[in-house]
Amino acid sequence: MLARLPRTVPPELLVGIQTSDDAAVYRISADQAIVQTLDFFMPVVDDPRDYGRIAAANSISDVYAMGGRPILALAIVGLPLKKVAPEVMGEVLAGGAEVCAEAGIPIAGGHSIDDEEMKFGLSVTGLVHPDRILRNDRGRAGDWLVLTKPVGSGSLASAVKREVITPEQYAEFVRVATFLNRIPSEVAQAHGLRCATDVTGFGVLGHVHEMAVGADLDVDLWFGSLPLLPGVGEHIEAGVFPGATGRNLAHYGKNAVWSPDLPALAKPILADPQTSGGLILAVPDDRLTAVLEDLERKGALANAVIGRLRERSSGPRMHIHAGRSH
Repeated sequence: MLARLPRTVPPELLVGIQTSDDAAVYRISADQAIVQTLDFFMPVVDDPRDYGRIAAANSISDVYAMGGRPILALAIVGLPLKKVAPEVMGEVLAGGAEVCAEAGIPIAGGHSIDDEEMKFGLSVTGLVHPDRILRNDRGRAGDWLVLTKPVGSGSLASAVKREVITPEQYAEFVRVATFLNRIPSEVAQAHGLRCATDVTGFGVLGHVHEMAVGADLDVDLWFGSLPLLPGVGEHIEAGVFPGATGRNLAHYGKNAVWSPDLPALAKPILADPQTSGGLILAVPDDRLTAVLEDLERKGALANAVIGRLRERSSGPRMHIHAGRSH
């Protein structure tokens, strides 16, 4: 839809809609640029405070994915006044403010409407040096792809809705979804990386495809290297996963060569739409060991090498293998 809009692209707009990146970036001086993003969604869990925390972490993530430092947020609220008491939204906002405080930013205002369904999210502003932006299209052949959170939140969110999730699975789902992506963003900056994205609605499959297309490269992905949230396999085998999984597979799966020895779970897990997922960092070979060690030392939730970019050939861009690591 955005492709049909009139194109007014000032030179100060360093990142816009052209590469489907995580946020817009606008240069305001030689050494400073604004990172701007907006995200909101309907509840993925029943607990209003957990919902607010997850939505806030998800919104802030786009600034971290660009290598930026968040500085403030504005709240976006849709509240069905005839169905839900305002006190419930108060708990949602309290959860959002809790995560914003962890990120060191205020909720400085916002806008609310009476809506048919509850919605919450943030518009987040950040800062980044124009020469240190993390873009999703700056990968190079030979770069390793490092994932910083386990995947499977789409399936677990469906398990919440169907009331089949265990307390242990729920607790881990919320812990991972509310964990800020600050650590991998700071590690990427410390090691001079230039390419990253966060894993959200298009799943690992879709976001890796965007990285490959943006850089005009192919990519090898190793399913066996993916870290998974607990219970994901069992829920998917039971048919508990969101409709977006199938849409992601239909759209991005045709751009992949699937190894015949892949397990049946590979496709739905790779296409699982993530809520507040981790970053995927493109790491040059000579920096891989240091980046992996730094992620582990600083407390990232994962430092999994899940793939590698390579020179473009004819045919599909993605080559999915059952199990191999670096």
